[in-house]
Amino acid sequence: MSSIYPGIGRMEDMIAIPETEDKSFQTGKDGIKEILTPLDRKVEFMVYEDKTLCNVKSALGYPAIYQVPQAAYEGPATAILMDLDGTSVKSESFWIWIIEQSIAAIMKNPKFALCAEDEPYVSGHSVSEHLQYCIDKYCPNQTLEDARKAYFAITEYEMKEILEGRGKQGAFEPAKGLKEFLTEVKGNGVRIGLVTSGLYTKAMPEIMSAFRSLHMGNPLEFYDAIITAGQMFSNTQTGTIGELAPKPHPWLYSETARVGLGIAEGEKNRVLGFEDSSAGVVSIRLAGFEAIGVSGGNIASGGVQSLCRNQVNDLADSLPIVLAK
Repeated sequence: MSSIYPGIGRMEDMIAIPETEDKSFQTGKDGIKEILTPLDRKVEFMVYEDKTLCNVKSALGYPAIYQVPQAAYEGPATAILMDLDGTSVKSESFWIWIIEQSIAAIMKNPKFALCAEDEPYVSGHSVSEHLQYCIDKYCPNQTLEDARKAYFAITEYEMKEILEGRGKQGAFEPAKGLKEFLTEVKGNGVRIGLVTSGLYTKAMPEIMSAFRSLHMGNPLEFYDAIITAGQMFSNTQTGTIGELAPKPHPWLYSETARVGLGIAEGEKNRVLGFEDSSAGVVSIRLAGFEAIGVSGGNIASGGVQSLCRNQVNDLADSLPIVLAK
């Protein structure tokens, strides 16, 4: 399906549905012309004559509806917003493995393995969303609280092993061309924000490991802003709204741009977001920015290719767009 929709533009290859999952909105009623959902069905777009609303569903019971803002990038960029997992650092397979190990632990089944069809639901969202999906599908008699305890215990152990030079091999690898891309962008005076749905305690070892291997120094001194889903203080105190409002909600990107980088509403057309996940692309668009899709994630399998301004295989391929005069 291909057409131009208010606010969001093209939404090709999406699925037309008669009503939203919760039956609150129906095609042909109350001014709704169409209801569309991408392949992963994580969001629903309600199309009106003059606007498009987006219903972000929640596995934890906290959905939200946003009006999709118009986004129209005009180069050169004054700032870029960079996703961490999959876009800056290739680590999605590691974190999916951690989810798998967590579910195996609460099921007491060391042979448990996720299926390929699970990938769009165990990457790009929050830890709790990933775990709740697995519980609903594989072990509905288990609780999210027990799964979270297993997840953080396994994560703490594995991160310590990695920082001490042991642990899972190839867990955190810099994306191809990351150093050259970031150096060129920063050298042209473009501000850079790092954005992740992951907690600080898992995000910082990733980017620090990548910067160390690239001899780029301290990432806290390199980036102009870093926004994570929050700080983990204990297995029962998350200290973060990121578990309830992760991507595809807009807030992580909105906070990085407005608070972290000081980007005013009138400057949004000079900002680009970079993502490899379907949830991240929607998050960027709901925050009011155009998105560059980076290959290797679940943008295609999630069905949101048409929401990307461009898609690139290598970060360097986007330099002409970022720096265009």
